Amino acid sequence: MMIGMIHSNSCLVLGCGNTLFGDDGFGPGVVAHLQQYHNLPEHAICIDAGTAVRDILFDIVLSETKPRQIIVIDSSEQNGTVPGAISEIDVDDIDVKKSGDFSLHQFPTTNMLKELKTYTDMDVRVLVVQPENIPDEIEPGISEPVAAAMPEMCRRIMSIINE
Repeated sequence: MMIGMIHSNSCLVLGCGNTLFGDDGFGPGVVAHLQQYHNLPEHAICIDAGTAVRDILFDIVLSETKPRQIIVIDSSEQNGTVPGAISEIDVDDIDVKKSGDFSLHQFPTTNMLKELKTYTDMDVRVLVVQPENIPDEIEPGISEPVAAAMPEMCRRIMSIINE
């Protein structure tokens, strides 16, 4: 079923991260917020990719049918920003460091995003929030500044989807 959803929609929003590790759960939280409070157009689908974004991207890379647009949502350390700050980063600028999870920041995920951006006509966008806390051990729960950024992130995603 997941494969059908990926290939039957022209816009794919992937919420990445591990909800067991603090603000790393931002991506899945945004997907839940979008699904609860926003009416997505028929051409768009939101998926809580959790830590399985690599598998989804690998399927897309190998598939003849690809979405027109992929929007990846995650938390990522961005120098000079405060917790909860939202930014868009170029796929080529993704920092390959991330604490102990299996996020989009690790290879080969970054390579697959770059390949999709470079060798297809897909619009690949990466929107991130500055985390306040991504613990080294299990500690569920998103910090207040990061949780407060969810509605704004959803507005930005809806604006991109509706362009």
